[in-house]
Amino acid sequence: MMVDPELLALGELSLHGRLVAASNGTYQGSVSLSGQTATVVYKPVEGERPLWDFPDGTLAQREFAAYVVSEALGWHVVPPTLLRDGPLGVGMVQLWIDEAELGPGETELVDIVPQGRVPKGWVGVLEALDGRHNPVTLVHADNDALRRMAVFDAVVNNADRKGGHVLNPGDGRVFGVDHGVTFNADDKLRTVLWGWAGDPIPAELLTDVRRLADELAGALGQQLCELITAVELTATRERCATLLKTGTFPYPSDDWPAIPWPAF
Repeated sequence: MMVDPELLALGELSLHGRLVAASNGTYQGSVSLSGQTATVVYKPVEGERPLWDFPDGTLAQREFAAYVVSEALGWHVVPPTLLRDGPLGVGMVQLWIDEAELGPGETELVDIVPQGRVPKGWVGVLEALDGRHNPVTLVHADNDALRRMAVFDAVVNNADRKGGHVLNPGDGRVFGVDHGVTFNADDKLRTVLWGWAGDPIPAELLTDVRRLADELAGALGQQLCELITAVELTATRERCATLLKTGTFPYPSDDWPAIPWPAF
């Protein structure tokens, strides 16, 4: 996604309103500079709620770290993101992604369908009962963009890949958002994208992960150590090594819920 880096970094940040469904302080706003304007998401550190398993005041840094890794892989899974000052203090600023309007018969990239009716070109993840006790299946599209996202989530140890965190702008790209709970040293992968668990990871994605692993041992690792802990960086390198060794999409852990709740 093309956006002038100076616009995000130096543009005047104005707030339009708070996104009340978010668990942490999250605002939609805009940045303006030299006649250019872009809509953004702003998450100030001061609005972060404490978590038992992540250090306080680090979620914005993790969001930016996820973007750094996404760019290092060359996958552009995360919209342009940075850390900067704003009306409520230092926080994460990320380019807003408008999703495409769905036409008749179209659906989101992650969905729930009646059990036994997984559409062609989709994969099933989980069978369950809905609120009316009807048997349903959690499904997601079977495409390359989501495969990259699934591998990316395994690398950054994403603990919260909900269906609503998968954005489809309608031009073939797919973006992931809300990466505040990533990079934990413990295995915390929770995602709705388990449809390929145990399947071989495409060779071209493994090539990118191998290159990332090499870069994590150098300048990229030094950059990330300003955003996450040294222990978390080591764990990230170990996750890359595991993916390269097995060559397969990971299975859910037996020690941690596999699906975030709510799933959307």
